[in-house]
Amino acid sequence: MMKKMSISTSKTSLVLFLCQIISALDVPLDSKLLEELSQPPTITQQSPKDYIVDPRENIVIQCEAKGKPPPSFSWTRNGTHFDIDKDAQVTMKPNSGTLVINIMNGGKAEAYEGVYQCTARNERGAAISNNIIVRPSRSPLWTKEKLEPNHVREGDSLVLHCRPPVGLPPPIIFWMDNAFQRLPQSERVSQGLNGDLYFSNVQPEDTREDYICYARFNHTQTIQQKQPISVKVFSMDSLNDTIAANLSDTDIFGAKPVTERQPVLLTPTGSTSTKVELRGNVLLLECIAAGLPTPVIRWIKEGGELPANRTFFENFKKTLKIIDVSEADSGNYKCIARNALGSVHHVISVTVKAAPYWITAPRNLVLSPGEDGTLICRANGNPKPSISWLANGVPIAIAPEDPSRKVDGDTIIFSHVQERSSAVYQCNASNEYGYLLANAFVNVLAEPPRILTPANKLYQVIADSPALLDCAYFGSPKPEIEWFKGVKGSILRGNEYVFHDNGTLEIPVAQKNNAGTYTCVARNKLGKIQNEVQLEIKDPTMIIKQPEYKVIQRYGQVSFECIIKHDSTLLPTVTWLKDNDELPDDERFLVGKDNLTIMNVTDKDDGTYTCIVNTTLDSVSASAVLTVVAAPPTPAIIYARPNPPFDLELTGQLERSIDLSWLPGDENNSPITSFVIEFEDALHEPGVWRYQTEVPGSQTTAQLKLSPYVNYSFRVIAVNRIGRSQPSEPSEQYLTKSASPDENPANVQGIGSEPDNLVITWEPLKGFQSNGPGLQYKVSWRQKDVDDEWTSVIVANVSKYIVSGTPTFVPYEVKVQALNDLGYAPEPSEVIGHSGEDLPMVAPGNVQVHVINSTLAKVHWDPVPLKSVRGHLQGYKVYYWKVQSLSRRSRRHVEKKILTFRGNKTFGMLPGLEPYSSYKLNVRVVNGKGEGPASPDKVFKTPEGVPSSPSFLKITNPTLDSLTLEWGSPTHPNGVLTSYTLKFQPINNTHELGPLVEIRIPANESSLILKNLNYSTRYKFYFNAQTSVGSGSQITEEAVTIMDEAGILRPAVGAGKGYSEILFATSPVMHTVRPTFYKVQPLYPRIRNVTTAAAETYANISWEYEGPDHANFYVEYGVAGSKEDWKKEIVNGSRSFFVLKGLTPGTAYKVRVGAEGLSGFRSSEDVFETGPAMASRQVDIATQGWFIGLMCAVALLILILLIVCFIRRNKGGKYPVKEKEDAHADPEIQPMKEDDGTFGEYSDAEDHKPLKKGSRTPSDRTVKKEDSDDSLVDYGEGVNGQFNEDGSFIGQYSGKKEKEPAEGNESSEAPSPVNAMNSFV
Repeated sequence: MMKKMSISTSKTSLVLFLCQIISALDVPLDSKLLEELSQPPTITQQSPKDYIVDPRENIVIQCEAKGKPPPSFSWTRNGTHFDIDKDAQVTMKPNSGTLVINIMNGGKAEAYEGVYQCTARNERGAAISNNIIVRPSRSPLWTKEKLEPNHVREGDSLVLHCRPPVGLPPPIIFWMDNAFQRLPQSERVSQGLNGDLYFSNVQPEDTREDYICYARFNHTQTIQQKQPISVKVFSMDSLNDTIAANLSDTDIFGAKPVTERQPVLLTPTGSTSTKVELRGNVLLLECIAAGLPTPVIRWIKEGGELPANRTFFENFKKTLKIIDVSEADSGNYKCIARNALGSVHHVISVTVKAAPYWITAPRNLVLSPGEDGTLICRANGNPKPSISWLANGVPIAIAPEDPSRKVDGDTIIFSHVQERSSAVYQCNASNEYGYLLANAFVNVLAEPPRILTPANKLYQVIADSPALLDCAYFGSPKPEIEWFKGVKGSILRGNEYVFHDNGTLEIPVAQKNNAGTYTCVARNKLGKIQNEVQLEIKDPTMIIKQPEYKVIQRYGQVSFECIIKHDSTLLPTVTWLKDNDELPDDERFLVGKDNLTIMNVTDKDDGTYTCIVNTTLDSVSASAVLTVVAAPPTPAIIYARPNPPFDLELTGQLERSIDLSWLPGDENNSPITSFVIEFEDALHEPGVWRYQTEVPGSQTTAQLKLSPYVNYSFRVIAVNRIGRSQPSEPSEQYLTKSASPDENPANVQGIGSEPDNLVITWEPLKGFQSNGPGLQYKVSWRQKDVDDEWTSVIVANVSKYIVSGTPTFVPYEVKVQALNDLGYAPEPSEVIGHSGEDLPMVAPGNVQVHVINSTLAKVHWDPVPLKSVRGHLQGYKVYYWKVQSLSRRSRRHVEKKILTFRGNKTFGMLPGLEPYSSYKLNVRVVNGKGEGPASPDKVFKTPEGVPSSPSFLKITNPTLDSLTLEWGSPTHPNGVLTSYTLKFQPINNTHELGPLVEIRIPANESSLILKNLNYSTRYKFYFNAQTSVGSGSQITEEAVTIMDEAGILRPAVGAGKGYSEILFATSPVMHTVRPTFYKVQPLYPRIRNVTTAAAETYANISWEYEGPDHANFYVEYGVAGSKEDWKKEIVNGSRSFFVLKGLTPGTAYKVRVGAEGLSGFRSSEDVFETGPAMASRQVDIATQGWFIGLMCAVALLILILLIVCFIRRNKGGKYPVKEKEDAHADPEIQPMKEDDGTFGEYSDAEDHKPLKKGSRTPSDRTVKKEDSDDSLVDYGEGVNGQFNEDGSFIGQYSGKKEKEPAEGNESSEAPSPVNAMNSFV
């Protein structure tokens, strides 16, 4: 009998299921299947019913729908058609019903207030949206009002009214002061639900003039502010002082002290009130009381309890909050305000009404022609809602007639539908508090079955776990589902399978034999389809050695083991936890492959340690407790392994089971957690104990499963958290009766060892698997694909049988069946084997060689016929060898090379060939027996390549101006040598290279004399050989000409025009050649002579560049010795200097210069150090002798000037401006003399002179501040001096003429900042 049950929600979320409800198909809306089926429209997205919009932004009213064919959209506004084409401000999104009303370009949101409804329509029906009420949000200003100050006596109550403007939606109210700080609230002072601020009693500290109520309108992100409210609290002491000052001694005066008052409710007023709330909303009830001392509020529900888990108290218990209210929450709620003088209460009668809510919403129907179905629309509410139906957006009473449709209140019944019955129906449930609108379509389709589960889907489950095989389907009428195992298997039935309504096949307890291919067949009257899925059963993951309870002394070392066993195809991950949390981030915790070790144990390591093993299919865990004790441990309690069990007894002996009982030994202060039972087979494996089972520690009996023909004895081992006990004494023996074998040998194979035999092998059964005496094997075989009968032979308990006289390498079907004296094992499965292989008979043909280059060739061949292989084709071997070198015409010992190409490959690459050589090759096919005959030898030649480097380069006979070079030809010429190339260049004492000279030398030469070299100069030589293909590797040497003892001066390296006159002489076999002049350029672009001038926080970098024009430079720098990445600065233009700014004083930096576009080209590194940060010297200038003298000179000059002015005025003349400037020159800004740094006289003739060049900076490239008080550092960081971006120094002097450019000298060579600085030193 087939079982049917519903699959759980967690399972159905993984598959697409289509189930039948009242003879109808329920089709998921998001199914890709629907893209292929005709479908009425379905509203998928719409704006909320109450839609408040920001009046400053465009209004977007959403309406999205899907259907087949795609639906068209229309809108109504306030119940009439809304023609969007007539309103330029309104557009509809393409392929959508969403409206966009353009407010930001002149539209007004208020003009578009109203009730909107969207209709989506196609040829199969029309769906409608909710009524969407569009209203712009409002944030009006506070009405102007004159607020009088509040004068309150200490202890009285007070209410500060907020009365915020009415906004849409309502604003959020809060109180703050002028500093925008929230006013503190407490049980005494708090804000009510209406926004007012309540004082149960005022205190002197409540006096302030800035009680301000704020209203925040979230929709428009605006905040409105009420005028500040002033509160003045008069204390009794101050009031008495005032009265005393105005009355005589004889008057009776004095204000009453602050008196305590019993509670009085400030809100709500009276003793009772009512409250109506809607189901599902939040119920808020409020009680605020005045009194002194401050009253405490308590809430109760008359005749019942406040709902648990939904009740909350807010605002210092003045507000009762109940979330998600229902009709059951209706009733009387009493708030009680109490203080030491009494109490007051108020009863609020709460009535919970309900807007309509669904009990059963209508669901889409997919029917086939002639089927029946129903649409059910059931809703509830308070008051009970009325139900009305529409068809395609039209009330059903006036909709077109449909003979298959009958309306019965909240149900529409469809009988014998036809394709014209397709439509969209709307159910409207409404009462005075709201409405619900639902669309549900009836889609009449005739579709053959479809299976939606992917073909050949693989399912993997753990043995003994449920297996769920999906068969998601669709069809109209609803298809019937059947399952088969294997391609030709019979239909699955019986209690071991569960068949779900959605097509899923469930195997509640999957075993190894359940693995395989399963076929799902779906059929209805329009057709049939099937799909195959695969099921694999995996072994469960087990922890075979669990961590054990440990007691360790403080500062010791402890280790927990966690040894696992898992399915070989699953990859496990092992995680350790401490107290169900991650291990501490401590290097004392060492996690190994199968253990956790804790070093130097401390008290905080005490806890439970868990080993968790996870695979993709299962998870297991085991825990152990670590107890850390002081040293020495407390001897009161000794934890140890349990003593072994005893008094084992066998009862209830049956053929396949027996009962074992025992008595546990002493548990030694650690409870026994389990008992492990082992067995010995004295008949087949005497002395070997095997695991039988394990039972909980509370159990002292076990029923054991037995196998036939085994002489059993049992023993028991007790386990506690400390470890395992010694085994118990063995039980008495019990010999089970014999039976025929239950299983057949495993790993059956058929492999021939000779061309004419077939060797059948298997793994024999173990002794206790034989089930009885006389174990033998029935070996059967027959040639595959030939209509032959099985040939069988019965052999003794061996593991091999050889069949002779077989054809060479043909397939055989093989099976091996166990039997004993009591009968045969079940029918075994068949395996495919092959008789023996023989050497291949045919060589590969049509061998072709394509030479790719001088060291690589590609070989092709035709595959041999498979029948001629006479075995398993393993591949092809290519033998190839070098016959001779074409350049030397000399033969040598032939060394054959072999390349093997696996499988049925028909080409391969031959690498590592020698250029300009002759090769031969042949190809052979390979099977499991060996190689076949070789193909005819194929000859091919490799082209020339570049030669190797010359075998040697010697430089001899150095003279004053010449060197002799000798060389050997390349060891591997790889072709015909055409010439040699010699390049050389001088090297100076700083290892800089001079111009490079290149000379071509005939190939038949072996020496050369270079003349007219510079004396006592080191030269570097680069020498290589050429063939017609190109140049080979070069060899380098260095040599030095001897010193000119006569002191003859020679040009320096790179002097003059950048080239030298080079003479070379031929060897004796050559005729003399006239001297040749070479003008050489550097071999590569280069950047050299990188120099730095550093101050405290910046440095000027300059360099010299040799190479192509228009190079773009960059400067890279970083802290010397640091591993941080280089920082990069781009240099504007092609200048050869740059200023690095923002450096740290007293820090060593590394710097290098590079050129963009020149791959990896940059200068060598340079290191410099910024100057230390120096505090400016604080000197009392008034005590300096030079200052006193200077002031006297200035006074004298002023006196003389006054005299001159007086004389010239008398003469009617004017004094020169230049003399006036000289007379009033500020000594602090006079130019400095170069020799001693003192102030010198101003010279107009020097105004336009560039700063004098001085010597370079010291070798350490630092500028020491103590060398000069007026260093570049002071000028660079002062107001009147700085480095310009181009590296020049800007000095501003009072004596400069105004017409002089700010940048100073405009010569072609900008003054170096180093020289500029040295000119001041």
